[in-house]
Amino acid sequence: MARDRGRDNPGRAKKVRPQERPREVYVLTEGEVTEPGFVDFVRDHGTPAQQGHSVLIHFKNLNAPTKRRKPLPLVEEAIPYVATAERAARKAGLVEEDWNWPQVWCLFDRDQHEDIPTAFARARKAGVKIAYSHPCFELWRLLHYQNYTGSFGGVCDDAAGRLKGQPGFAQTYGPSIKSVSPETAKRVMPDQLRDRYKKARGFARQLNARHKGPDQNKWDPYTDVVSFVEDGLGIIDY
Repeated sequence: MARDRGRDNPGRAKKVRPQERPREVYVLTEGEVTEPGFVDFVRDHGTPAQQGHSVLIHFKNLNAPTKRRKPLPLVEEAIPYVATAERAARKAGLVEEDWNWPQVWCLFDRDQHEDIPTAFARARKAGVKIAYSHPCFELWRLLHYQNYTGSFGGVCDDAAGRLKGQPGFAQTYGPSIKSVSPETAKRVMPDQLRDRYKKARGFARQLNARHKGPDQNKWDPYTDVVSFVEDGLGIIDY
């Protein structure tokens, strides 16, 4: 699995047959540190569902300002990449049924955002895929250690606090975990994830099965990062 850290013209590609091309996945994240770090980890350590199927990751908003990292602006920025990616795929001889048809993903959280339903509606209409976490991405990280079925009340600090209290998480930083800055805690370390994926996936599916209504603001707790990992990146374990 490879990545393109935002370069639009990485150079002239070697001509390959359509079925041999990697799936190009365009990724836009709300977080500036945690989500890109997680994607990098999955790329480097993930187990592909099918050998020979590779993925080329394009991070498209690494340097975006904070105001452009909210759900609706994120989706609006992602929409043009759908047409661009699909046009290039057709030119290369791909069709939508091919495993390597390109995908565009937005990863964002509930937090205190008010435009979540609108962002979902716009994404659905445009063909942008969403990996959504309520209250925040830290829930997905927490599920690598334990299940959590209670409501966070939309407060991310509670999820982040529970994450920092996990023995495996603390071991990453040693006995000084309480003094670790919030910025340092945002960085994804391999030992926080390695060999824990199947546990996290099982817990997430149990949580998500409880939410049937159309209002994403009420899906607390919820995370479908699993869909991004498996359907987007083609990874089944790490």
